[in-house]
Amino acid sequence: MGTLGGNGPKVLSKFAHDPGLWGKICLMDDVDRQILAELQQDGRLTVTELAARVRLSVSPCHRRLRELERAGAISGYRAVVDPAAVGLNFEALVFVSMRQEDRDTVVEFEGALADIPHVVEAQRLFGEPDYLLRVVAADLAAYQRLYDERLATLPGVQRLTSTLVMKHVVDDRPLPA
Repeated sequence: MGTLGGNGPKVLSKFAHDPGLWGKICLMDDVDRQILAELQQDGRLTVTELAARVRLSVSPCHRRLRELERAGAISGYRAVVDPAAVGLNFEALVFVSMRQEDRDTVVEFEGALADIPHVVEAQRLFGEPDYLLRVVAADLAAYQRLYDERLATLPGVQRLTSTLVMKHVVDDRPLPA
């Protein structure tokens, strides 16, 4: 069996993303963690480059990579885009307090939220507030329009509180090994 600490294999439960996999256990060793660390730094590595960095031959590295993808440890590959480079120079964190939190309202709220492309992150929280949103816009005027026309009209919302982002101190950091 795996251990929860030290340098041996670590046991990871795969619960959050796929209810069909609830209870599935994935053993991960130091090589798997090194593969994940390398790909978080550079997701465009070829399998050959990755194998050299983790000191494996190509075939076992490829097998491990496919298993990490199959198990859900790697959920995708993407480009990281600088918001300012595409004209999104304004960012706010929006705290949402719900008027009511019955199942239908939550489903309707979350569905409507998913349809707003300027909401780039959304988390449901325990306690108050109920949700934390990260919202991007071109400028303050564009954010005000988004706030008034879309965010304030979301189902079940009692209160929205915005905090403006001054600067990013830690941004898009890879997960620790």
